[in-house]
Amino acid sequence: MQSHYPAEFERIMGYTPNEWRMRLPHAIGPNPWDDESPSAACVHLGASGVLRIDWEALPPRVIALMQIPQMRVRFAFSGLDDAERLTFMRRFDLTMQKGGG
Repeated sequence: MQSHYPAEFERIMGYTPNEWRMRLPHAIGPNPWDDESPSAACVHLGASGVLRIDWEALPPRVIALMQIPQMRVRFAFSGLDDAERLTFMRRFDLTMQKGGG
């Protein structure tokens, strides 16, 4: 988990689009959100904050015989300060992380 989240950033995440859409509502918590397209959402945070999330499927990462799905996810916050972004992303990251073992 990070200690700072800039207003705009992107990451590569190990999800298929279907997995992503299934987990997204829980990750954003009680915040209202709008589907803007099959690959974008707008999350309303607090009184005036907004997070736009865009995603696109990438070719799977192949390691020997294993294939790991990949998606490029772009986050763009507006109307939130550093502390508010951190609070939201901590929940988001904990919800979206995959475990194993």
